[in-house]
Amino acid sequence: MLLSAAALAFVIGLYGASAALRIARRPEAVLPFESGRLPQQHAVSRYHARWYAVTLLFVAFDMEMVFMYPWAVVVADLGASAVVEMFGFLAVLFVGVTYVWREGALRWT
Repeated sequence: MLLSAAALAFVIGLYGASAALRIARRPEAVLPFESGRLPQQHAVSRYHARWYAVTLLFVAFDMEMVFMYPWAVVVADLGASAVVEMFGFLAVLFVGVTYVWREGALRWT
């Protein structure tokens, strides 16, 4: 109990010391760095919504490769059940690809 109280007092002391010793920042100093110029637009507004679907597709195939390598190493030991499970996993990925395709994320026109 005494050690917990000492640790809590230490943390509160550090926060108090940092508040007392910090230098006041100019408003420009807390803006994102953009070569010294003020940003022209908000950081989130730059990306079109279709890129989120493309990101979903990338993550789906990235996860496929992450799970495919260890599966390939042990598939001979596990037998047919491992093959069935991998095809089930690939079916879930295919559903994701079908969703992205249906949403039109793969059309670039």
